Amino acid sequence: MGVPISQMWTVASYVLTQKLKRRKQYPLVLMLEPLFRCNLACAGCGKIQYPAHILKQDMPLENALKAVDECGAPMVSIPGGEPLLYPHIAELVQELIKRKKYIYLCTNAILLKKELDKGTFKPSKYLTFSVHLDGRRDEHDFAVCRDGTYDKAIVGIEAAVKQGFRVTTNTTLFEGTDPNAVREFFDKMMDVGVEGMMLSPGYAYDKAPDQSNFLHRRETNNLFEMILSNRKKRWRFNQSPLFLDFLMGKREYDCTPWGNPTYNIFGWQRPCYLLQEGYTESFQALLDEVEWSNYGHQSGNPKCRDCMVHSGYEATAVDHTFSSFGGMWGTVKAMIFNRYANPGAMKRLKEEEGKPHGPEVHLVQLGIDLEARQKAGAA
Repeated sequence: MGVPISQMWTVASYVLTQKLKRRKQYPLVLMLEPLFRCNLACAGCGKIQYPAHILKQDMPLENALKAVDECGAPMVSIPGGEPLLYPHIAELVQELIKRKKYIYLCTNAILLKKELDKGTFKPSKYLTFSVHLDGRRDEHDFAVCRDGTYDKAIVGIEAAVKQGFRVTTNTTLFEGTDPNAVREFFDKMMDVGVEGMMLSPGYAYDKAPDQSNFLHRRETNNLFEMILSNRKKRWRFNQSPLFLDFLMGKREYDCTPWGNPTYNIFGWQRPCYLLQEGYTESFQALLDEVEWSNYGHQSGNPKCRDCMVHSGYEATAVDHTFSSFGGMWGTVKAMIFNRYANPGAMKRLKEEEGKPHGPEVHLVQLGIDLEARQKAGAA
């Protein structure tokens, strides 16, 4: 099991309370972005595309804490940019722990060992380092446009695990992904001792400079069915099992973007973490002013057509778990019978072994020189 019982109980109690209050729209995870700048320049990231004067800005600590209190979600994800570059990150984490919020500090881990050696953080059940790793060494270093980042991340992960910190991985999968390589990556992550793994398909949101290698829904289902069927018993995932079913095409869900609201230096982002259509000054204004029926796969909005990202759909799966006996039973079954034997998926997986995958294929598709990408990432 990739999620501790105490965290599961906190989330379950919170969701059931919302149900008793008959709230149809409630936040599950606050996406708190205290800055946009980063020490990498990944081709699939739109955050670093902001002009220099925006990238230099840091969210005032008091604004961050006000957003946390205003939102009330039991979990806070701190992405970026790279949050270890945020000058108030230690104080922010300390204050969130005081509030008993479960924190996922999303980092590329380049600076993680350095911060651990400095004693910036102390182990807590409320703090998890969610390390961004997009597969094995070659796949990850290509995705982030810089050699050596995978090895630095592994050093950071091993140091954090040794010191008693909770550590998970966060992996985004794109078109051309080798499913066998992903399964090998799962083995490696279990070997280094991570608590669980998080997965999401890549989504071509407007600001991402590389628009050509994002998955469509049918491709997503096919890829994740190969990856997640016939699982090894040792694999642990830090996600709703119903969301993983959704990625495999076993369930149909629509997006609940209010489940993972985003607050950054501009305010509350409308309508979600990936689409950027203005901002509101308060969380309640976000709930009240956005026409939520205009978003999600079922809305017909072309921007939402292929999105299956966890920030939109995992909250839907969690809500389903506590909305009916069927949802609860489905979750229990997925946790108990978690091997997902599928001869057809295994056959397709074996067929993939002889096909070209990885950076070489992406280079041909993109017509982009890998050395030039790596230089850009190092700049």
